[in-house]
Amino acid sequence: MQIKVITGEEREKAFACPKPPEVIDKQKLPVRYHVEDFDVKDRPQRFLEAFAAILKHTNYRLALDHYIRVSAKCSRCTTNCQVYLATGDDDDIPCKRSELLLSVYRRHFTIAGVLKGRLTGNIGLTDEHIQEIADSFWNCTACRRCILECPMGIDHGMITHLGRYILSEIGITPRALVVSTREQLLGATGNTSAIPVPALIDTLEFLSEDMEEEKGIEIPFPIDQEGAEYLFLPAVSDFMMEADTLMGNAAVFRATGDSWTVGTGYYDGINYGLFYSDHVLEKVLLKIKAEAERLKIKKILIGECGHASRSAKFFYPAYCGGKNALPVINILEYTHQVWKEGRLKLDPNVITERVTYHDPCNIARPGWIVDQPRELLKAFCRDYVEMTPSGRDNICCGGGGGTVSIDEIRPYRTAIGGKAKAEQIRATGAKYCVAPCANCKKQLKELMEDNNVDCEIVGLHDLLYKAIIFEGAKNPVNEEEKVQDK
Repeated sequence: MQIKVITGEEREKAFACPKPPEVIDKQKLPVRYHVEDFDVKDRPQRFLEAFAAILKHTNYRLALDHYIRVSAKCSRCTTNCQVYLATGDDDDIPCKRSELLLSVYRRHFTIAGVLKGRLTGNIGLTDEHIQEIADSFWNCTACRRCILECPMGIDHGMITHLGRYILSEIGITPRALVVSTREQLLGATGNTSAIPVPALIDTLEFLSEDMEEEKGIEIPFPIDQEGAEYLFLPAVSDFMMEADTLMGNAAVFRATGDSWTVGTGYYDGINYGLFYSDHVLEKVLLKIKAEAERLKIKKILIGECGHASRSAKFFYPAYCGGKNALPVINILEYTHQVWKEGRLKLDPNVITERVTYHDPCNIARPGWIVDQPRELLKAFCRDYVEMTPSGRDNICCGGGGGTVSIDEIRPYRTAIGGKAKAEQIRATGAKYCVAPCANCKKQLKELMEDNNVDCEIVGLHDLLYKAIIFEGAKNPVNEEEKVQDK
């Protein structure tokens, strides 16, 4: 097979991503970890014990046995890794990062590795190696773009997840994730943003009143509606920061008349377990299952959030009933389907500014949600432009894999991890960049600010809210003309 060798100059040109060393050195900031209280000298033993337990009770061993046999070190993955393309640092090569964990497995969990270690006197895992794993694995955005170039099909994103999972079992996890997850699983509010039920209800009532005043029709947020078709679970942060997205979600259901509800027993789609712990992943999914059963729901509907959608879509059946588990769909799928059925009418004259679309990695990389949002946007946006590359080959926002929640590394996220995305958005000249993911929105807003890009980051339903046509509703264009006449 003929392999084309891509030069550093070609990589930089493809990603439009300069990498001045003086900036890189300053921006590689340390992550503040939540560390359990035990002696450092015990960490290697605790790490190996946790690793052994995970191998015993999961099927990770099957993948690792395969990967250590085909372990590729060709570094072709670097052509798709935006972090490496920004830093040029060998430590950011995906296959080199994966080897940090694979070498531990090879040395301590294979017969050949154990025998070789005894014969050569190799002590194996050290505390320094554990710290190297921690620091390296949290530099990765887990976007899994590298797997598109790996000739052996190694899933470096999965290995990153497994490494973080083992670290979490011995208490080495970014504090930002630990604090949020602890509130979600053990706190009084039961969600990552610590929003109590009264505040949730007040927010939704206020948004309904605001929409009625603006549109001239009632657009409710149903709460605790038993027997509804859909249990709606957005990222809970939407209730604080993404009012326009929520109003667009409600407006779509107002137009279709389908039954849906927000449950007060549990209303957070966020699942940080996807980033670092299968235990957390399962516990959050079980909370969703319990709420669906309480309200006798037929389907689970996840809002505009990439990781929340992927964690529910791909893992809910594994933990919550297998073939008998409730169907899980994303709000983009629902909105696209009702539009195709003719139940959602859109005004093509409202959004005249240039619009582009960012593919959240968690829903685009597997090819799950790629064309649906584009078809919707092209139906009511006069000036829609694509980024290049896009779709399954999209460039990550730079805050994937939970790194967006770690505020202390924001300079690293926006100057290194997300630099390629910033330049990609700038090149489109778009006024609006649609990013249907809570994490992507946070990261991209910081990215636009830190890189001086004049583009507003919005959700798809933010724009849909402006374009939906309701019978008997106020016409925004006519209302504007009345104001001008006065």
